[in-house]
Amino acid sequence: MPPVSPFLRTAASYAWRLLVVGAAVYAVFVVLGRFHEITVALFLGLVITALLGPPARILARWMPRSVAVAVSLVGSAVLLLGVLALVGEAVAGESGTLVREFRDGLGSIEQWLARPPFRLDPHALSDLQSKLGDYVSSHRSTLLNTAVTGAGQLVQVFTTLALAVFSSVFFLYGGDRQWVWFCEQLPEWTRRRVAIGGRAAWRTFNGYTHGIVLVAATNAVLVGVALYFLGVPLAVPLALLEFVAAFVPLIGSPVALAVAAVVALAAKGPLIAGIVVALIVVIGQIEGHLLHPLVMSWAVRLHPLVVAVSVVAGAIAAGVVGAVVAVPLVSVVWSVRCALRTPASGPP
Repeated sequence: MPPVSPFLRTAASYAWRLLVVGAAVYAVFVVLGRFHEITVALFLGLVITALLGPPARILARWMPRSVAVAVSLVGSAVLLLGVLALVGEAVAGESGTLVREFRDGLGSIEQWLARPPFRLDPHALSDLQSKLGDYVSSHRSTLLNTAVTGAGQLVQVFTTLALAVFSSVFFLYGGDRQWVWFCEQLPEWTRRRVAIGGRAAWRTFNGYTHGIVLVAATNAVLVGVALYFLGVPLAVPLALLEFVAAFVPLIGSPVALAVAAVVALAAKGPLIAGIVVALIVVIGQIEGHLLHPLVMSWAVRLHPLVVAVSVVAGAIAAGVVGAVVAVPLVSVVWSVRCALRTPASGPP
């Protein structure tokens, strides 16, 4: 029997190790998927901790730690509810105008599509509206069941948010002590490396959270100001949509601005919609070539291709939640790897 070549022997040794690692990673994701509500709640708890940690530490200089944590949480909740109330008031105030502009805009779009080069049937949109109405009437029970299912999912969302806030209270109040206790439960020879990896992971996650919030806020301000001066209705809600969508890097902002372009097309016509589309390109360039390199380069050192692949893979694996979590997860894993590869992180 001829001897096995060294190349094949090396390839086989790496292959079975990769299979073991892949099986372990798959098992971890299966467990996280089975308890995804708890996973999402803990992730949101860490996000809240990263955002409210600095104000809680500042307030703790003049008041007890528990009071500082409570003031930070209550103050942020009041601010969030105020923003939502402002958005609701804007939607309620412009709803009548928006419906009228949408009706007039759809008529203008129908006339525009009927002219060259499209030459669309003038009654195509009207037929589409009637077909939608017939579909809603014939599938009323199915839609009602879908609404009931959505109500159940809404209860799960509120439960997840409650667990996230509950966990953030303990993270803010004694997260450092909890981490020390966790390290003390490990074998003595692994404590130092786990502590180094944990510090690197939290430093990266903390920097990513602050950076992405700053990038999202900047995008939302730019979009809101631009839509306001263009006269597009619902500028404040669309700016808030841009803020939320910016948490999905490279993909979220274009999707949110596409919604704004549709609103502009229906309410203001093709010219304003074209300007909004140009705004998508401009804000994408500002985000990709200015904000991300300046704000997040010190916390997230990933190639844009890696970011794009991570977002798509996360969306395929877990939908919107996966798209949001993918980039910070990959960033944390990479920072831990880099920290543990330095000579200072070796065993004493």
